Amino acid sequence: MDQPIHPIEDAPVFADERQSKIAELVACRGKVLTSQLTTFLGVSEPTLRKDLTVLEERGLLKRTHGGAIAIRPPAERDLEVRSTQNLSAKQAIAMACLREINNGEAVFLDSGTTVELVARELGKSRRHVTVVTNAPRAAMEVAANSAISHILLGGQLRLVGGSLTGPLTTQMLNLFRINTALIGVSGITEDGITVSDFAEAQLKIAVIERAQKVVVPLDHTKIGVVDFTKVCGLDQIDVVVTDRSNDNLRRLCDERGIRVVVAGSNSVS
Repeated sequence: MDQPIHPIEDAPVFADERQSKIAELVACRGKVLTSQLTTFLGVSEPTLRKDLTVLEERGLLKRTHGGAIAIRPPAERDLEVRSTQNLSAKQAIAMACLREINNGEAVFLDSGTTVELVARELGKSRRHVTVVTNAPRAAMEVAANSAISHILLGGQLRLVGGSLTGPLTTQMLNLFRINTALIGVSGITEDGITVSDFAEAQLKIAVIERAQKVVVPLDHTKIGVVDFTKVCGLDQIDVVVTDRSNDNLRRLCDERGIRVVVAGSNSVS
């Protein structure tokens, strides 16, 4: 029997916030009825159907007769495919992330297409920093800059994710002190950040434990998304950098003292 979903007192008014709630609920429960969602959100069925259509087009759920079910892609998307998606948004986020890095810092650059763009911009900058990374492509972006010292961690190479992971990677990481860490994610909800691969998640956890400041760059399509394995709760994040203002994300971050930066808008909270 389906467990009841009780109405929330402050139902989301804006479509993006409402859709994030729907995607999160479907991902967590696996299946949700239309009648449950209309009661939970306090919206009409036509409005809800529009929301479900948008979420289905974004690949976050599958509409069914009378509701929606969760879906996961059959395999993690290739890095080359991901690098072409939401490119302008990711470039704006990368420029905003660059402002989170100060001279003299030890910076960890994670794997992922957005963080790779941060590495590219950092490689063109005049910042004197030390970069520690488990992503060969990120190392390539900063290697030619004489102002930047870089350390590429060893380990097992995941071709799909473009990252090095495993016990050796974590062992090498423990040799270094990290001032600012940029952590790539697949999704963010009120329960925390998630990614598609368990080994990558374990390294991210180790980085977060050693970092003084944790910055999570993510485009708007990852808000409300739950992937395979959890990395950490929101209380371990210091800054979220995104490309669009999102009321649900801002509420989650404000409640936990997380600074939100909307790339290109000079908006910070």
